[in-house]
Amino acid sequence: MYASLNIADAGLKADQAAFVAALDQAQARSFHSYFTQYILTDDEAGYIAVDEGDYGALPKALLERVIETVPGRLSDEF
Repeated sequence: MYASLNIADAGLKADQAAFVAALDQAQARSFHSYFTQYILTDDEAGYIAVDEGDYGALPKALLERVIETVPGRLSDEF
């Protein structure tokens, strides 16, 4: 439990900033990938972006940490 509301607010803003940064990275990568981009929780960084193409089908341990997905936007269809 946080000792003061100031500390609680700073923690929430930092957590939100980490999520937005991971989401921005996933969206940027999606334009250059055929694969889905995943936002996962991470103990050290808060959130990370992972490309499905890096892992093939995501292992169960990673799949359980998925918070958001961004579909790949690269396409061979014209």
